[in-house]
Amino acid sequence: MDATALFKFSSGLYIVSANDGECVSACLINTGLQLTSKPLQVSVTVNKENYTAHVIQKAGHFSLAVVDETADMTFVGRFGFRTSETCDKFDGVAHATASTGDLYPTEHVCSYVACRVVKTFDVGTHLVFVGEMTDAGNLSSEPPMTYAYYHGTLKGKTPEKASSYVEV
Repeated sequence: MDATALFKFSSGLYIVSANDGECVSACLINTGLQLTSKPLQVSVTVNKENYTAHVIQKAGHFSLAVVDETADMTFVGRFGFRTSETCDKFDGVAHATASTGDLYPTEHVCSYVACRVVKTFDVGTHLVFVGEMTDAGNLSSEPPMTYAYYHGTLKGKTPEKASSYVEV
C-alpha cells in the first residue's frame, strides 16, 4: 500500500486554540472542516498527546483560524512545532479574543470561527471535536494556505503527532 496517496488530499492549515480559564493553548492542524450548515458546525482533529486537546476538553469550546499564504515558516513553527504547555504561542503575535474567550491570531490568518463543543469522538490517537459556531469573521482577503502550498512552496514537514503524518 502506498500511503503517500493521502498527500493528494486537499486541506488547509489552521490554528485551533482554547482557553479553559487557567491555560491558553494553541496548535497548528490541517484538519478543520465544515460539517453542516444548519446548524453551522465544524470539526477539528487533535492528537490526544497534544496539550491543546486537553485544554479544549476542559474548556468545552475552541477557536479555529484559517492560516493564509502570508504566513512564513517562523509563524507556522511557532504554532506547529512547540507546545503550549511550556510556551506562550501568542506572546508577540497580534491576536484577538473570540466570544468564547479563545484567542486567535490576527496576522497571517484570513478568517476565524469560534465554536462550542457539542460532541467529541475518540478515533484512536486523536480526538475529533465537533463544534457549533457561535462567532466568525473575515480578517483579510489573502488566499488560505493549503497543505499542498505548505509542503510545496514553504517546504514544510509534517510532525509525527499530526493526523496526516505518514512515515515514508
